Amino acid sequence: MFDHVVFGVSDYAASKAFYLKALEPIGIEVAQEGPWGIELSSDGKTSLCLFQTEEKPARLHLAFRADTRQQVDAFYRAALEAGGQDNGAPGLRPRYHANYYAAFVIGPDGHNVELVCHEADV
Repeated sequence: MFDHVVFGVSDYAASKAFYLKALEPIGIEVAQEGPWGIELSSDGKTSLCLFQTEEKPARLHLAFRADTRQQVDAFYRAALEAGGQDNGAPGLRPRYHANYYAAFVIGPDGHNVELVCHEADV
Protein backbone atom coordinates (compact mmCIF):
# COMPACT_ATOMS: atom_id res chain seq x y z
CA MET A 1 0.00 0.00 0.00
CA PHE A 2 1.15 3.55 -0.53
CA ASP A 3 1.31 6.48 1.89
CA HIS A 4 0.13 9.08 -0.60
CA VAL A 5 0.08 9.71 -4.32
CA VAL A 6 -0.27 13.24 -5.67
CA PHE A 7 -0.93 14.17 -9.28
CA GLY A 8 -2.41 16.96 -11.35
CA VAL A 9 -5.59 16.56 -13.37
CA SER A 10 -6.93 18.56 -16.30
CA ASP A 11 -10.58 18.44 -15.16
CA TYR A 12 -10.74 18.60 -11.37
CA ALA A 13 -14.52 18.10 -11.09
CA ALA A 14 -14.55 15.08 -13.44
CA SER A 15 -11.56 13.47 -11.72
CA LYS A 16 -12.98 14.09 -8.23
CA ALA A 17 -16.29 12.49 -9.23
CA PHE A 18 -14.54 9.58 -10.98
CA TYR A 19 -12.23 8.61 -8.11
CA LEU A 20 -14.90 9.03 -5.42
CA LYS A 21 -17.36 6.78 -7.25
CA ALA A 22 -14.86 4.24 -8.60
CA LEU A 23 -13.16 3.77 -5.21
CA GLU A 24 -16.33 3.86 -3.10
CA PRO A 25 -16.32 0.02 -2.85
CA ILE A 26 -13.15 0.21 -0.74
CA GLY A 27 -14.37 3.06 1.46
CA ILE A 28 -12.54 5.98 -0.16
CA GLU A 29 -13.99 9.35 0.84
CA VAL A 30 -12.92 12.99 1.08
CA ALA A 31 -10.40 13.45 3.91
CA GLN A 32 -9.96 17.18 3.22
CA GLU A 33 -10.35 19.62 0.37
CA GLY A 34 -9.07 23.14 -0.16
CA PRO A 35 -7.65 25.54 -2.73
CA TRP A 36 -4.67 23.19 -3.19
CA GLY A 37 -6.94 20.28 -4.22
CA ILE A 38 -8.49 17.24 -2.60
CA GLU A 39 -7.18 14.44 -0.40
CA LEU A 40 -9.04 11.11 -0.57
CA SER A 41 -8.56 8.32 1.98
CA SER A 42 -10.25 5.32 3.55
CA ASP A 43 -8.10 4.94 6.64
CA GLY A 44 -6.48 8.30 7.37
CA LYS A 45 -3.07 6.68 6.82
CA THR A 46 -2.84 6.60 3.04
CA SER A 47 -4.19 9.13 0.60
CA LEU A 48 -4.67 10.04 -3.01
CA CYS A 49 -4.34 13.77 -3.67
CA LEU A 50 -5.53 15.52 -6.83
CA PHE A 51 -5.05 19.12 -7.93
CA GLN A 52 -6.09 21.14 -10.98
CA THR A 53 -3.35 21.79 -13.52
CA GLU A 54 -3.15 23.01 -17.10
CA GLU A 55 -0.22 20.68 -17.74
CA LYS A 56 -1.32 17.27 -19.02
CA PRO A 57 0.35 14.80 -16.62
CA ALA A 58 2.19 11.72 -17.75
CA ARG A 59 0.27 8.45 -17.47
CA LEU A 60 0.35 6.81 -14.08
CA HIS A 61 -0.52 3.34 -12.88
CA LEU A 62 -2.34 3.56 -9.56
CA ALA A 63 -2.93 0.25 -7.82
CA PHE A 64 -5.20 0.14 -4.79
CA ARG A 65 -5.51 -2.89 -2.52
CA ALA A 66 -8.87 -4.59 -1.91
CA ASP A 67 -9.75 -7.03 0.86
CA THR A 68 -12.10 -9.12 -1.30
CA ARG A 69 -12.66 -10.04 -4.92
CA GLN A 70 -16.19 -8.69 -4.60
CA GLN A 71 -14.69 -5.24 -3.97
CA VAL A 72 -12.69 -5.59 -7.21
CA ASP A 73 -15.88 -6.46 -9.11
CA ALA A 74 -17.75 -3.51 -7.53
CA PHE A 75 -14.85 -1.14 -8.31
CA TYR A 76 -14.89 -2.15 -11.96
CA ARG A 77 -18.65 -1.58 -12.33
CA ALA A 78 -18.51 1.74 -10.42
CA ALA A 79 -15.51 2.98 -12.39
CA LEU A 80 -17.19 2.28 -15.73
CA GLU A 81 -20.38 4.00 -14.50
CA ALA A 82 -18.23 6.98 -13.49
CA GLY A 83 -16.89 7.32 -17.03
CA GLY A 84 -13.80 5.13 -16.87
CA GLN A 85 -12.74 3.06 -19.85
CA ASP A 86 -12.20 -0.67 -19.62
CA ASN A 87 -8.55 -1.68 -19.45
CA GLY A 88 -9.01 -5.21 -18.09
CA ALA A 89 -12.14 -6.77 -16.60
CA PRO A 90 -12.01 -8.38 -13.14
CA GLY A 91 -10.18 -11.66 -13.15
CA LEU A 92 -7.16 -13.63 -12.07
CA ARG A 93 -3.74 -12.56 -13.35
CA PRO A 94 -1.72 -15.74 -12.60
CA ARG A 95 1.37 -14.31 -14.31
CA TYR A 96 1.76 -12.17 -11.15
CA HIS A 97 0.75 -14.88 -8.66
CA ALA A 98 -1.97 -17.50 -8.23
CA ASN A 99 -4.38 -15.26 -6.24
CA TYR A 100 -3.78 -11.94 -8.05
CA TYR A 101 -7.36 -10.87 -8.80
CA ALA A 102 -7.58 -7.42 -10.37
CA ALA A 103 -9.49 -5.05 -12.60
CA PHE A 104 -8.13 -2.11 -14.59
CA VAL A 105 -9.76 1.05 -15.92
CA ILE A 106 -8.48 4.20 -17.59
CA GLY A 107 -9.47 7.35 -15.68
CA PRO A 108 -10.29 10.82 -17.05
CA ASP A 109 -6.64 11.78 -17.66
CA GLY A 110 -5.52 8.46 -19.11
CA HIS A 111 -4.21 7.03 -15.83
CA ASN A 112 -4.38 3.25 -15.47
CA VAL A 113 -6.29 2.63 -12.22
CA GLU A 114 -6.21 -0.86 -10.74
CA LEU A 115 -7.87 -2.52 -7.78
CA VAL A 116 -6.22 -5.78 -6.72
CA CYS A 117 -7.05 -8.46 -4.19
CA HIS A 118 -4.21 -10.82 -3.24
CA GLU A 119 -6.41 -13.18 -1.22
CA ALA A 120 -7.80 -16.53 -2.31
CA ASP A 121 -11.51 -16.55 -3.10
CA VAL A 122 -13.48 -17.72 -0.06
